[in-house]
Amino acid sequence: MSARKVRLVTNLILGMGVLSAQAQLRFSNKRSAQAVLKLLNSALANAENNFKLNKNNLYIKSIYIDEGPVLKRWLPRAHGRATPIKKRTAHLNLILDEKEPTPAAEIAKRKKEITAPTKDVTARPVRPAKEAKEPADLPSEKDLDRPFVEEEKPETKVEQKEITRKGWQDRKQDKGGKRGLGGAFNKIFRRKSF
Repeated sequence: MSARKVRLVTNLILGMGVLSAQAQLRFSNKRSAQAVLKLLNSALANAENNFKLNKNNLYIKSIYIDEGPVLKRWLPRAHGRATPIKKRTAHLNLILDEKEPTPAAEIAKRKKEITAPTKDVTARPVRPAKEAKEPADLPSEKDLDRPFVEEEKPETKVEQKEITRKGWQDRKQDKGGKRGLGGAFNKIFRRKSF
């Protein structure tokens, strides 16, 4: 949809808290409200999951819409005319921020939680190694000491057949004396007349 239509919705929620913006978008009558709500939910999930932020403390700091690529189509009209149709697209950018900033000590604590490994790698039981079976087709140790020599393959004789090219005279005889024109002409006159 066009950026101009999306801006009508985004101007409603700019500066709002996340929860009130979600409610506003759910009950908005505009078609672009669903796309903006989907974007807001995604940004909220990223803030909670990646940065461990509280959703009650978040608000929409900025939201701006840029024009995307335009798909150009044509609609046939009367008297052989064609009218252009521009299918516009938009790029949405949303930035969330905290109403009350969290203390630096708590941010450092959250960073440690994020970077800390979730599972202890050394706690897993170690499986005993299986004994490797030697396949029969591998060379033995004695063979490895000898230098590598390619096996000689027996030469196969290729029989050469004498290939003759049929000339125009030969083709003429094959077709019962008719001149071989070939192609669509032959197909038409090869059919039986009814």
